[in-house]
Amino acid sequence: MTQTVWIARHGNRLDFVNPDWFLTAERRYDPPLSDDGLIQASQLGERLKRENITHIFASPFLRTVQTANQVAEILDLPIKVESGLSEWLNSDWMTEHPEKLSFAELQSKFPRLDPNYTSRVIAEYPETVDKMMARSAETAKILVSEFTEDILLVGHGASVVGTSQGLVGGTPEINASLCCLVKIVRRDRQWVMELNGDTSHLSQTEKVIRFH
Repeated sequence: MTQTVWIARHGNRLDFVNPDWFLTAERRYDPPLSDDGLIQASQLGERLKRENITHIFASPFLRTVQTANQVAEILDLPIKVESGLSEWLNSDWMTEHPEKLSFAELQSKFPRLDPNYTSRVIAEYPETVDKMMARSAETAKILVSEFTEDILLVGHGASVVGTSQGLVGGTPEINASLCCLVKIVRRDRQWVMELNGDTSHLSQTEKVIRFH
């Protein structure tokens, strides 16, 4: 049996472009994409329209849903919001539980969100790096066992690393830059990474990888 799992990080975020946004934001740990991040997400969708993706899963944070939506518009697919793909809920980065838009609020903005899908894994604040890695790995394993077609997971730097390592095993270094692509293929029972943080689809890339 062959299955391809594509794993992407969200595009550039507004607080990376304008750090002062954080000071007055209503939901300061849930920034949207920047203008160039939306362009990156569209370029990701153009790259993936040649592939045979059947399901798109996205973290519930705004930037990941926006990224997934740009791809979903091009691929004409719904989006399944999966908490297990969430950002690392690190109390050093986030001094309180990160407030996000509710599913209803997200769906009003992004009608492609699937109202019938329920997260298979729930991310809980606060979490250690080990807990985050285990949560991300578990999410990837559950999704590939339940959805056996080619799928796309849209997450964050940390969850891209966690889901990738969860499938291939071990601790390979994952190049989780903004709007990158990891491609992992299962042939029989063996998962093989064929792309590691590919950014060849992007017209603009970051030189230093930032995780928060």
